[in-house]
Amino acid sequence: MIGGEIQSVYFPGGDWAPAQREYWARALAPARGLPRRPRVLLVGLGGGTQIHLLRRAIERARITVVEHDPLVIRIAQDWFGLAAQDGLEILCADAAAAVRRLRLGRHRFDFIMDDISYAAPPADAIGLARGLARLLAPRGTIVLNQHQRPAAQAVAEAVTDLLPSVRLERVGRSVENVLVVARRWAR
Repeated sequence: MIGGEIQSVYFPGGDWAPAQREYWARALAPARGLPRRPRVLLVGLGGGTQIHLLRRAIERARITVVEHDPLVIRIAQDWFGLAAQDGLEILCADAAAAVRRLRLGRHRFDFIMDDISYAAPPADAIGLARGLARLLAPRGTIVLNQHQRPAAQAVAEAVTDLLPSVRLERVGRSVENVLVVARRWAR
């Protein structure tokens, strides 16, 4: 927990079934059907819940994570089992700067998850969403976690010129997360 908010969950015994009913698994559901060795970009590390869930669903994913806080990275590696993860690259950088660097390096990702713009000011969330959309591979999917429907709607509208398939998905009745799920291709 950071600031009273749950950032991640971790099950050192290996039974991740409880996480399957929660936000983290719901946010990764659009990743089903990725290529055999997908390239994944996660923006925001927390304790690495998304990484552990992805590894259970897609063993050979090549995962890049952007996290701005070196302390969060160290805690995730030391206490949440990330030090033992193969095929994981962690970039310690501001998200906007990392997106620019990845774009200049012509990196493309099959799946992108933004988990840091949840309560960001709309202009920041929109700017990051547009930058991330430009990193999608031709058949890529992006999930943008937003706080409540008005924020999600604004972000969704801001990427429709870049991504032809955009929809909103409320995570559950008792939570305020609304996911913007967008694809570079129409279904």
